[in-house]
Amino acid sequence: MGRFWDVKNAIKKLIYNPANFVYNIKVTKLQRLLKHMIEFEEYKVKLNGAKPTLDMLRDALKLDAAAKEIEELEAASERDGFWNDVENSQKVQKRISVLKNKVESYNKLCTAWDDLYTLCEMAIEEDDDSMLEELQTGFKAFSEKLESIRLSTLLTGEYDANNALLTIHPGAGGTEAQDWASMLYRMYVRWAERHNYKCTVMDYQDGDEAGIKSATIKIEGENAYGFLRSEHGVHRLVRISPFDANARRQTSFAAVEVMPEITDSKEIELRDEDIKMDVYRSSGAGGQKVNKTSSAVRLTHLPTGIVVSSQVERSHFQNLENCKEMLRAKLAEIKEREHLEKISDIKGVQMKIDFGSAIRSYVFMPYQLVKDTRSEFENGNIQNVMDGDIDGFINAYLSKRANT
Repeated sequence: MGRFWDVKNAIKKLIYNPANFVYNIKVTKLQRLLKHMIEFEEYKVKLNGAKPTLDMLRDALKLDAAAKEIEELEAASERDGFWNDVENSQKVQKRISVLKNKVESYNKLCTAWDDLYTLCEMAIEEDDDSMLEELQTGFKAFSEKLESIRLSTLLTGEYDANNALLTIHPGAGGTEAQDWASMLYRMYVRWAERHNYKCTVMDYQDGDEAGIKSATIKIEGENAYGFLRSEHGVHRLVRISPFDANARRQTSFAAVEVMPEITDSKEIELRDEDIKMDVYRSSGAGGQKVNKTSSAVRLTHLPTGIVVSSQVERSHFQNLENCKEMLRAKLAEIKEREHLEKISDIKGVQMKIDFGSAIRSYVFMPYQLVKDTRSEFENGNIQNVMDGDIDGFINAYLSKRANT
């Protein structure tokens, strides 16, 4: 019994001895530093694993050909009389900008890889674990950008590189559905802003009390249609209704149509005898917003029954051009989706806006989750999603499509 207490007292002295306490702290710090050094080595392995994909992307993006085309186009833009043809000069400048952005994005990715690898080596050499947080943040951003550029190489569809026309229609349910449509409208505008894409309103009709009856926006940027085509379909919302005095849970639906912009009118020809045009006064919230002239335009494509309208411009002619652009885009999207050889093969189609046809659900209550029914991708941060963070859904859709 006496020996037991001798051992116990010895342990107490060892633990509470100030010198040993300092020693234990030093050991703990050393263990933490060793753990972090191992993490730096693991990141080096991850970076080396990403290098082959990074090198492969150079060929997939055809950067050598892009550099050559930039040189040729810039030389052409310096010739006498180049700026006399305004339409052609604008196309050339836009093409140069697109190619330069592609090259610049890849070069930035390569620079990021070099910087991260150097950071790992410096940290290991200097036994400095203070760089770990910077490495973690930088590697996450690098991986996301690498995956985004990799997926862009999968966009090989006929119109994938084109600008996109995106139309939102609320389903049944009046104000609830119209409010949901306006929330989706904001989500896509915010997504475009995140990617530095330009947004132009082609058509916008206010709801009766809140939200929108319909809206069409043109999103301009490289591969805009290729990325956004994954959003085509019915989107479902579950939430506590802000319009219900009893605060009951409400399910609402809205349909999103995504179409490629067709800049060449010869590619999708619209015959006058196939089009019925109606002219009417633009609707608005009243006061100065009310249009006193019949400048709004509605076009019906008789062979297919497709209807488009525009009332955002004051000019009847501009609204008519908007309608023609939207009609060409709708016909092109259906032609590509249905794998049809010619426009005359298109039959009238109507998207069913109901539960069974939903491609994605946005649940605000009783829990928060956004889930895509096609790719099974989900995100619990619903506020970020509604603020335009939908790249995860787009990338998951593209990956699944590439593997099927």
